[in-house]
Amino acid sequence: MILSFRSLPLLVLALLLICSQMIAQPAQNRRIRGTIESLDGNVLMVKARDGSNVKVSLTDNWQVTAYNKAQLSDIKVGSFIGVAGTPQSDGSQKAISINIFPESARGLGEGFHPWDLPNSTMTNANVAEAVTSVDGQTLLLKYKDGEKKITVPPATPIAIFGPGDKAEVKPGAAVAISAVTKPDGSLEATRVGVGREGVVPN
Repeated sequence: MILSFRSLPLLVLALLLICSQMIAQPAQNRRIRGTIESLDGNVLMVKARDGSNVKVSLTDNWQVTAYNKAQLSDIKVGSFIGVAGTPQSDGSQKAISINIFPESARGLGEGFHPWDLPNSTMTNANVAEAVTSVDGQTLLLKYKDGEKKITVPPATPIAIFGPGDKAEVKPGAAVAISAVTKPDGSLEATRVGVGREGVVPN
């Protein structure tokens, strides 16, 4: 995927906001995953994965980040990626999903952190080694404070971030939203992450 130079500053800012959720999340923040039910003005209704209906107020300057479908072959030695995974008994991680960062976002959120899916972690790091096997692929990720071995099953969803369009925020679209809980309990967000080509954002 080719990104215009004009779009890169906004994309880097968007990814910085996303990465802030990949570190320990403050109690007032909530990550919402699901499908859009409706968008009325700046009020977004989402059917969350747990079946609940969630109302999110979007700020006037809200933006869209697209999760574009990618392949395992798009991950090269030297790529900077984010891996949601589950811990294995040998100390490695089994990938749940992988996001490939554009070069302009290299280093954002780097490290190994807890994640908000059940029994999960997030590793943002550089690919140091990649070995293909009949069961998938093994990646060695290195970050400034250490390294992690990642097992990638063949069916692992893989996406690459890119700038999105508000027209994509429509009923049925799969989304991931990092929202802030306001003092009155309502939810507010500045950005909507939307999946393309069947990608389900995490």
